[in-house]
Amino acid sequence: MTDTPARLLTLLSLLQTPREWPGSELAERLRVSARTIRRDIDRLRDLGYPVEATLGTDGGYRLGAGAAMPPLLLDDEEAVAIAVGLRAGAGHAIEGIEEASVRALAKLEQVLPGRLRHRVGALQSATVALTRGDGPSVDPRTLTAIASAVAGPERLRFGYRARDGVESRRLVEPYRLVSAGSRWYLVAYDLEREDWRTFRVDRVVDAFATGARFAARELPVDAVTFVRRGLRGGESHPVDVSFTAPPDALPGWLRQEAAAEPGGGSRARFESADAPEWMAARLALTGLDFTIHAPAALASAATALAARLTRATAP
Repeated sequence: MTDTPARLLTLLSLLQTPREWPGSELAERLRVSARTIRRDIDRLRDLGYPVEATLGTDGGYRLGAGAAMPPLLLDDEEAVAIAVGLRAGAGHAIEGIEEASVRALAKLEQVLPGRLRHRVGALQSATVALTRGDGPSVDPRTLTAIASAVAGPERLRFGYRARDGVESRRLVEPYRLVSAGSRWYLVAYDLEREDWRTFRVDRVVDAFATGARFAARELPVDAVTFVRRGLRGGESHPVDVSFTAPPDALPGWLRQEAAAEPGGGSRARFESADAPEWMAARLALTGLDFTIHAPAALASAATALAARLTRATAP
């Protein structure tokens, strides 16, 4: 194999399998000399790939763990499996991986060949999730279309159904996607209304980037704060919970809301649009001891959940 870039990609693909490759076997597979293999290994190291070598008759090369995540080469089956998994994760707000799932899915689907897109779609349509969040389901294609427009940045068109059922067409400059509880929100500048708006993504349909790029505007506050302020005017309610654990021991969605308390504990105060039953379950799933100070509906939901679980384990 005389084409150096193609040979390096093939060598990298071999090294990304979880095994150690003797230099002689790599040379035989690539039809080059052992000296060329050593030179190619040095090139990969220069590119940031942590290729490890062991000496001796049983020695060889393997790709180790480095300080940064290097680009990966995937075969067809691996690409399909990852795309399906990311779609499942992105379609429902799974704590801790929401934004990362959407970014990764947008990057993967951008380069996915047409034949693999068809396989991913077919497998996705034939799959039914057994467990899912209690929030509204979001089409991953909508999320990836929005994420790509945010990254562009490109203006975005979509249909939108408001809370009262009124439907409209929107042209916006997308700013950020925000996952809040069991829902996704888009923060964007609405060009027709000449103001910043928050859109629930489960109410967005037929989203597509127009191709028209724009200079990003400056949002008066950070996107998360903007979404929370919008929720206060709607279905949200204040939540006040204290924990025996310090703030850095709390999950990410609570850590940013918490302040340290005397004695090593913490207290989180925030606005939530989630149903009390869902919030009680989320707090229970932290695995931490906590006390609910407000609202009363959340305390009642936690009491009912505890009673239900007690009954479920009774003989």
